[in-house]
Amino acid sequence: MKKRVIKSLLVTVTSLSMILAGCGGGAANNSAGSSESTASSETTESAEATESAEATESKSSGSGDTIRLVNNKAEIQEGLQKLVAKYQEETGVTVEIDTIGGGQDTQAVLKNYYQADNMPDIFVFEGDTHYDTWQDVLVDLTGEKWTEDTEAEYVHDGKVYGFPTTTEAIGLTYNASILEAAGVDPKSITGPDSMRAAFEAIDAKKDELGLTAVVGYYTEASNLWWTAGQHLLGTYLDSGLSRDDTTYLDMINDGGKLDPDRIAAFANMVALFNEYTDPSGVSGTYDEQVAGFAQGKYAFVTQGSWIGASLTGQYADFYKEAGSFEVGMIPYAFIEGQDTIQTNSPNWWGLYNGGNVDAAKAFIQWCSENDGGQEILAKDCGCISPYKSSTHMADDPFADTIKNYSADGKTSAWHWQGWKAGLAQNVTCVIFQDFAKGSIKTPEEFVSTLQKAIEGYYAQ
Repeated sequence: MKKRVIKSLLVTVTSLSMILAGCGGGAANNSAGSSESTASSETTESAEATESAEATESKSSGSGDTIRLVNNKAEIQEGLQKLVAKYQEETGVTVEIDTIGGGQDTQAVLKNYYQADNMPDIFVFEGDTHYDTWQDVLVDLTGEKWTEDTEAEYVHDGKVYGFPTTTEAIGLTYNASILEAAGVDPKSITGPDSMRAAFEAIDAKKDELGLTAVVGYYTEASNLWWTAGQHLLGTYLDSGLSRDDTTYLDMINDGGKLDPDRIAAFANMVALFNEYTDPSGVSGTYDEQVAGFAQGKYAFVTQGSWIGASLTGQYADFYKEAGSFEVGMIPYAFIEGQDTIQTNSPNWWGLYNGGNVDAAKAFIQWCSENDGGQEILAKDCGCISPYKSSTHMADDPFADTIKNYSADGKTSAWHWQGWKAGLAQNVTCVIFQDFAKGSIKTPEEFVSTLQKAIEGYYAQ
């Protein structure tokens, strides 16, 4: 199959973003409003990387193989360039990186590549959500050496198809300095009553603490559909449950059913967020949300561990000026006693069966090794390793949070990747935004609207 190598990539921003929070950043997602500068930066980086790679290749006595990787995390582009430069130095193999960032629909771009006979050797997919799309072209990775070193590989029908690069966490993220100044112990927040009491205590000192709002809860539906419509609603499926419990996923996949008591409790938590959030969140961008948290404007923010890379990278100056505060997470405890955060690999690298398979397999094996790519993935990309043998800790504000919850056995999986594809971006995100705007006025109306919409989507 003829392959055409792309040196740089500029893609028109679409109305949807398929980017998750990734490698200490995914998401991690850049807003559509910043996409032009992101794309421009990536083009420059790609050109520089290409020149560097070509120069290195001319000096190398290696195989001369070239493979191409599609990356959907603009915030780790620089780190990945260090990764592939090191790999080329050791092996002589060139790895070219196409970064799709800035609110672009990664899967739409990949489908265009496929139609144009231009598929990369390694590409990103989001587990069950995208497996059906790519199942005929994914390489079976069962039995590869790295699979013995992790439990985070993507498995379907007993076979391995996805290579994990990081572990991410979803919880209600907090600024420990603000909570301490307000006299709120995060460990005391164990359910709806204590969560409301904490919000009220912080709100009473909002001006003294220099806060814009207690929580940065953003619901803009065009580009941030994934943050409320997917990640937050996903906690309804999993909060407080064992990692293999799919009770509420199974219900929603059975014609769109929701558990009445559980979804009512969840809706009350969402109403609390609406009450104490920054009103600009109904139209604000991801960049504004994360920058606001980095600046100390919010005590809490509804983003996961992927924002750590932004705190120490893109918004490092803001974060430093705000005191480089300690961060943490509490569970989305909409029912008393829910004590887990959600952790998972946010997406996987799949190998295209029409590409340079052997070279791609060798590259991902090297990436999994402690003396291979793990140090750069941790230190330069902020990835929290899913590999048991890795001794490299990410310089990430959330690394200890994930480590501690995991060590205590207080994690749930995230199962939203298993509901009907398109549910979040086509249906649920708008309902969260309407509730935040006030066009949906009560938790009861939110639940009834959500239930009818999900049932209708499953009936299609």
